[in-house]
Amino acid sequence: MPGSTPTTMPEMPAFHVLIPARRASTRLPDKPLADIGGVPMVVHVAQRALRSGAASVAVACDDDAIVQACAAHGVRALPTSPHHASGTDRIAEAAAALGLPDDALVVNVQGDEPLIDPALIRACAQVLHDDAQAAIATAAHPIERAADLFNPNVVKVVLDAHGRALLFSRAPLPWRRDADMHAEPLPQDPPHLRHIGIYAFRGASLRAFAALESCALERAEALEQLRALWHGWRIAVLRVEHAPAAGVDTAEDLERVRRTLAASAGSGGAHAILG
Repeated sequence: MPGSTPTTMPEMPAFHVLIPARRASTRLPDKPLADIGGVPMVVHVAQRALRSGAASVAVACDDDAIVQACAAHGVRALPTSPHHASGTDRIAEAAAALGLPDDALVVNVQGDEPLIDPALIRACAQVLHDDAQAAIATAAHPIERAADLFNPNVVKVVLDAHGRALLFSRAPLPWRRDADMHAEPLPQDPPHLRHIGIYAFRGASLRAFAALESCALERAEALEQLRALWHGWRIAVLRVEHAPAAGVDTAEDLERVRRTLAASAGSGGAHAILG
């Protein structure tokens, strides 16, 4: 239009993806190396991450077999200590080895998420970039079934007015004192949200988090992110409307993913869950 000033969309900030992978698994031995259509599972995750637009993608692992499997498919893998207590500790070591600066955006993508949407990875990095007061960003989606609300394996999160986490819990949150908590559809004012296990850190916060003292709340709930809240850190939460594809914890999960990816290959690929 004559006389108008053209507008431009802000550029996506550069970000890096680190994928923690531990060979030992109680329920599914050698899980990162599990074959899915001729490709190890952790390589599928890395390939998805590469499609997110990340400046770099690397697997942080505890076993040379994972390094070799990644190398065979052109994926960078960094050996890390086998003694890390968490995936966050593992990627902190990898970030240091890569020399990532304090202001780098680093997304932790779990190594058992071979169906993760690349758009979710990118959006999580964007949320952290846009919230200068947040040290970490993560994601959540609405809970629609009462069974999920009461399932302790479904982690719940409640947000403040700025879209940051107030609390994570395995218990139902928020608890409606005067309502039937088993009624469906679940009321969504305020919303019941399920936490999605993806995290974006700044380089400085990733290093600092690994050094934070654990807290009783974290130990009681077995939720690592509660350590950050306990120490006063702000966690920005990206809200998406639909649940991402489930990851792999069991042999049954692995078969489901194999079927999904085989069907996707036959139909020309999966669609993103984010617009």
